[in-house]
Amino acid sequence: METTTEEHIITTINPATGEELASHQYITDEQLTDSIENCNKAFLQWRNTSLEERANAILSIGKSLKIHKSELAKMMTSEMGKLLSQSEQEIDLCIAICEYTAENGPSALQNQERKLLNGGRGIVTYSPLGVIYGIQPWNYPSYQVIRYAVASIMAGNGVLLKHASNVTGSAKILEKVFNDSDLPKSLFTLLIIDHEQSDYVIKNNLVKGVTLTGSSIAGKEIGKKAGVQLKKTVLELGSNDAYLVLEDANIELAVKMCVKGRIYNNGETCIAAKRFIVVDSVYESFKDNFVAAMKAIRIGDPFSDQSDMGPIAREDLRDKLHDQVVESVSKGAEILCGGKIPEGAGFYYPATVLELVEPGQPAYDDELFGPVASLIKAKDDEDAFRIANDSRFGLGGGIFSEDIEKAIKLAENNFDTGMIFINSFGLAEPNMPFGGVKDSGFGREHGGFGVKEFVNVKSIMIRD
Repeated sequence: METTTEEHIITTINPATGEELASHQYITDEQLTDSIENCNKAFLQWRNTSLEERANAILSIGKSLKIHKSELAKMMTSEMGKLLSQSEQEIDLCIAICEYTAENGPSALQNQERKLLNGGRGIVTYSPLGVIYGIQPWNYPSYQVIRYAVASIMAGNGVLLKHASNVTGSAKILEKVFNDSDLPKSLFTLLIIDHEQSDYVIKNNLVKGVTLTGSSIAGKEIGKKAGVQLKKTVLELGSNDAYLVLEDANIELAVKMCVKGRIYNNGETCIAAKRFIVVDSVYESFKDNFVAAMKAIRIGDPFSDQSDMGPIAREDLRDKLHDQVVESVSKGAEILCGGKIPEGAGFYYPATVLELVEPGQPAYDDELFGPVASLIKAKDDEDAFRIANDSRFGLGGGIFSEDIEKAIKLAENNFDTGMIFINSFGLAEPNMPFGGVKDSGFGREHGGFGVKEFVNVKSIMIRD
């Protein structure tokens, strides 16, 4: 590493106003090396604690989150623009993850005894790997961190965090949350570093695993760098989730949930509803009601109870989103509502619906990370699933049907994604696995699966 620190500063911006919030200094290379070594020292002590001790410490993280909830929620809204109520909901989810992991983690990581075929007994153990490095995005500043950190700590590992630069203030409050819990000092360590320093972390011999939440492009890059070092990775990447409205769907419910699924978190969610594939027989009815509901969405100050949606997190992200809309229209898509950058301060973008969306357009092929919905007509159920699976992504998806058993079978056998939501939209549940396939990444978090991602599954065999 040859990183200079002169004027090596992060400046965070309020996306609702475009004004500067704060400046944060990157750490030096020497501080980075010390941070990794201190985290490893904490791990060497932590790995010998009992599962019950780990569970109790994780409960204390949840209690610390409750104490810092107001401060953290306000910072998240200020830095990335989500509604304050949704920032509070995000922290509630983080607390629930702590509580679920504390209650269920010990049983998931218990030794398993097995009879050996040639006589004797076997023991399967789950031993921690060491220091786990997490590279996390800005769209869920608390949840993305808690999701991997709590599971890794429950497994007995140490945790390093590189957070997205535009939510550095939120990252610092999270560091305070962990420091105020019952965890050993340095077991959770925040690294305010640049990309070159991040590469050094991946190469460092004390770092045993890497987890990234981000775009598929970032996932391929980080996966390649970690793979060269033969280090285990978990990659939770982007998606272009399809929501299918079948002939027997409750249209009123479908419209309500699809709107929520598209605009929740300002539409900046990997698991958001993005493509809306509607069978021909109910297409016009769904379209008319869906467009009317999207037109009614109020964008504005994310701290106001009168706002349904806040701004896009950064100006460059809004520009990219709008460019994708413009390109899609140039290739044949039609705007049914929205699609124009509003005047005034802040990085706002209206709820937008595109029709006549076809392959070759960004609205069909790519992830639109913001409140833009792609409306696609299908001939029937079979055609709807063909279109849904005609994507390089495979994170989540939705099915709207009054026949629940039919929808379950279709979800099991016809949807090439890691998660499917029936008559609802995509939100994480602490007791259900979270993750995708194809360009949406690999590995699973939550539901007892995340605690086993970064462990050494040992076989101990004792002959008679």
